Amino acid sequence: MRELPRQLTPEELAELFEGRTRFVEKLAALEDPLGRAREAALELSDDEKKEILDAHPAIGGKPTSARSRREQGTDDDPEVLAELARLNGDYERKFGFRFVVFVNGRPRREIVPVLRERLERSREQELSTGVDELVQIAVERWRTS
Repeated sequence: MRELPRQLTPEELAELFEGRTRFVEKLAALEDPLGRAREAALELSDDEKKEILDAHPAIGGKPTSARSRREQGTDDDPEVLAELARLNGDYERKFGFRFVVFVNGRPRREIVPVLRERLERSREQELSTGVDELVQIAVERWRTS
């Protein structure tokens, strides 16, 4: 496992965060960007948080990178995929941004109850939780790459 870097380029961060967003640009200017990502995320506007969440692929949907494909876990059961698609749609309609969770190789069927539970929360809670999950994903990607 690798230590967190003191500096990363926008391109390296874009790979970890699934896109070159305003957040990635801000992180690239910081020393210890992954160590300070949660702190930096607190200063983001709701629009910036939405931007980084929407850059991430939907769980159970079509991954945007080979890394996402590996991380999204296994489970191609059509019923599970259909339920995830329905719940993702409900989530995006309710909150206005994409559901993000640190899957960490769990089967997709284990994400269904997480998504149901998070649908019961407030938009503010979900913006915060989603961004935190995204940071966890990026840190893990760095450590295991």
